[in-house]
Amino acid sequence: MPDLPVGIRGPVDATQTPRYAGPATFARLPRADEVRSVDVAVVGVPFDSGVSYRPGARFGPGHIRAASKLLRPVNPALRVEPFRVQQVADAGDVAVNPFDLGEAITQIQSASDDLRSDGAKLLTLAGDHTIALPLLRSLSRNHGKIAVLHFDAHLDTWDTYFGAPYTHGTPFRRASEEGLLDLQRCLHMGLRGPLYSIRRVGLAGVYP
Repeated sequence: MPDLPVGIRGPVDATQTPRYAGPATFARLPRADEVRSVDVAVVGVPFDSGVSYRPGARFGPGHIRAASKLLRPVNPALRVEPFRVQQVADAGDVAVNPFDLGEAITQIQSASDDLRSDGAKLLTLAGDHTIALPLLRSLSRNHGKIAVLHFDAHLDTWDTYFGAPYTHGTPFRRASEEGLLDLQRCLHMGLRGPLYSIRRVGLAGVYP
């Protein structure tokens, strides 16, 4: 990369070190412990114990980091160089208990609190949708009700699944019940798919 502003450390220069070599960090950025302060912390949450069908999202952070080796520091369409104006660093992965979902939720919230304690913003690599709840709990402690822009095929507002209140399909139901969301400013995008019951979602009488 060209010379960066004083105090900012950017990605490894791909013209000096081949992309298949070097640190296995997001976008080949420095680790959080290699810089003096962090504006944006990239953190992995390798967790998928809340899924109801297909596991594997626990490997997401590693695969995203591997794919990110091909990211370049300039967006020509927007004419921006995000790594020049703020210190972005890879904060590693949260060590999440894969067998105790309740403890995992507590660990994720605690990690978010710690990483944001000096004012850093989080970019989270994950992980099944269960993790949205502890992250919203953490953010709400500092910012009050949160407006969520949610891109997904599903609402994730299910009440329980097999009697379990905390799964990948329930985080926004729990977040709403806990008063974490600004309900007038939340938006779900990309919804699709059939339903289990017309009555369950309050649509009885809509169809003949």
